[in-house]
Amino acid sequence: MNTSKAAPLQAERSLFSYPKYWAECFGPAPFLPTCRAEMDALGWDSCDIIIVTGDAYVDHPSFGMAVIGRVLEAQGFRVGIIAQPDWSDKSAFESLGKPNLFFGVTAGNMDSMINRYTAEKRMRHDDAYTPGNLGGKRPDRAVVVYSQRCREAYKDVPVIIGGIEASLRRIAHYDYWQEKVRRSVIFDAKADILIYGNAERPLVEVAHRIANGEMIDTIQDVRGTAVIRKSPLEGWRGSDSTAIDKVGKIDPIPNPYGADDMGCSKSEFAKAGIDLKADLAKPITVQPPRLKPWEKVYVKLPAFEQVSVNKPLYAHASRILHQETNPGCARALFQRHGDRSVWVNPPAFPLETEEMDHVFGLPYQRIPHPTYGDEKIPAYDMIKTSVNIMRGCFGGCSFCSITEHEGRIIQSRSEESIIEEIEQIRDKVPGFTGVISDLGGPTANMYKLRCKSKKAESTCRRLSCVYPDICKHMDTDHTPTIELYRKARDVEGVKKILIASGVRYDLAIEDPRYVKELVSHHVGGYLKIAPEHTETGPLSKMMKPGMGTYDKFKELFDKYSKEAGKKQYLIPYFISAHPGTTDEDMVNMALWLKAHDFKLDQVQNFYPSPMANATTIYHTEMNSLRNIKNNHEQVPVPKGARQRRLHKAILRYHDPAGWPLIREALKEMGKAHLIGRGPECLVPDENSRERNSKSGSRRGNKALTKHTGFSQFNQANTKPRVGKNKRKPNNKKPTHH
Repeated sequence: MNTSKAAPLQAERSLFSYPKYWAECFGPAPFLPTCRAEMDALGWDSCDIIIVTGDAYVDHPSFGMAVIGRVLEAQGFRVGIIAQPDWSDKSAFESLGKPNLFFGVTAGNMDSMINRYTAEKRMRHDDAYTPGNLGGKRPDRAVVVYSQRCREAYKDVPVIIGGIEASLRRIAHYDYWQEKVRRSVIFDAKADILIYGNAERPLVEVAHRIANGEMIDTIQDVRGTAVIRKSPLEGWRGSDSTAIDKVGKIDPIPNPYGADDMGCSKSEFAKAGIDLKADLAKPITVQPPRLKPWEKVYVKLPAFEQVSVNKPLYAHASRILHQETNPGCARALFQRHGDRSVWVNPPAFPLETEEMDHVFGLPYQRIPHPTYGDEKIPAYDMIKTSVNIMRGCFGGCSFCSITEHEGRIIQSRSEESIIEEIEQIRDKVPGFTGVISDLGGPTANMYKLRCKSKKAESTCRRLSCVYPDICKHMDTDHTPTIELYRKARDVEGVKKILIASGVRYDLAIEDPRYVKELVSHHVGGYLKIAPEHTETGPLSKMMKPGMGTYDKFKELFDKYSKEAGKKQYLIPYFISAHPGTTDEDMVNMALWLKAHDFKLDQVQNFYPSPMANATTIYHTEMNSLRNIKNNHEQVPVPKGARQRRLHKAILRYHDPAGWPLIREALKEMGKAHLIGRGPECLVPDENSRERNSKSGSRRGNKALTKHTGFSQFNQANTKPRVGKNKRKPNNKKPTHH
């Protein structure tokens, strides 16, 4: 088949093609109302839709509630916002009155559990999405709690849940905080519909169907949604999950005319019963188009009761879910939970460029709601001068859930739309200094990169387009990104464009022109990239390239920095305690860091977020990236507080606080030769200061590095003067500035 004629990944109708709801006559609101007084000022007697969110309301396209609110407003609906309500009292959920259509509930831009707890399960006391950076303004498992309060407030109003917290809990999933498998969040939230992924397309369809009088319990077939059912949808064929093909197989696309091969030879016409010599045309029986192998087919996953106690079945179910994420060929999923089941429809089709432009071109104020006054919202301060140029990621890193939420197909905005947003930032953002802090998204350099084969793009089930090698069908031409950077730099009033999103350097080295453009114009002294590890074992479970790729990128980075006459540095990011990592792997990585004179200030222990492939490996200790068989691969997984602390300490080998733990581990590993003062050693021998510290006569000092100040050794060697040269006390009053 000619791949250029393959069916595109496109929805049947455009996002903004629906007839506007009658309330369009009110026009767009300056800010979506957050109280009855604001509704009265707009002339509203009620809201059609109320969005409940765990984030402060910032009317900016980087905040989910603002995007969804403005998209629904553009459809003609009156949308209100209840931001960070007091979840202990249902009256907070009655503040805008009863919505005419439904409540939309989201935990916010972050999962509420990750927002509240560290990877070591310690409670955080800050929240970047809250005014004043205060923690505790949203409940744990916010989607569940908010949904229940909405039900208490108005029992008969439909509740639709979405956002990343709901999206990544759409089927039975391992919960790191309780260390058990929990059922789909739609059951705990008692919601009517769960929307996963980017919500614009499914939510707009659902909203119009409810507005047109359709009952919520009959809206069961919308792509990108999950619902509770007793049985599969009518007319769908079932397939047991054990029959699914392995990763990487591209299913054949049947001929739309029903035949396997439509040739033009006489024999083909003869087989079809056509007499070419006949004077009169004879009637031909036309067969209806044959369904593609994935159309109207659902996959029956092992039940919640099975995956909650059987780790091989959990790993198998996780593997199947990750295979069924391509909108072009994904099958529906059906998983029993007791006497009911969750039905997960295939993913929604990605937005087209014109739709993306429309979404980002809506009338955002680009600032927090005025009720917050001068209180700082750190998340807003971080992104207020950044521009999101694309969505999606085909990298497939196993520890990341972006792919499971936004999909592998890149959705890009047009250059014109992006430039227009830069101009809006210049004209609207208070205190704009001429610096755009980022042009990016989930990655910095996947803008307009898509599969060159439409057939492959619409039928592929690979977990990653770049691992173990870059797929031959994947476009790696960075010309669109280079041209965008150049046009952005030319915008009047813009002094500097920085790139803060992560650079996928294995893609970048395929087009050195991009590396040169990036290094010459868009690096502010340091560029952060993420090799994540140096050893093959953990890298294979991360689905990340080897260090040879990093070395190639560094060579180009240094070369082009020198040509530009700039002193610039790469700052690598690494993960400790990732599944597949042994103690020896961590030691080898630390030795690599020491050999390259890297002393990392902040390091991250692996955080098992819901639905990520690495989380499945963490829970099951099986390699779910491959078929789960009787002889499946057992994966070493660092678990328990001591081993996770050890891995983090090894990554920060320069910090004296971790030396006792590292020494103990090195001795247990038979690597005591790495303890000492030699250049080949990882940590020094125990010294008198540490012994004194153990006895309580001296408190430990905080380690400082080349990024934060002088080393502890230099401080320790500075002795106070005694005798005649003893320093006199400074009796001067402090000067106030």
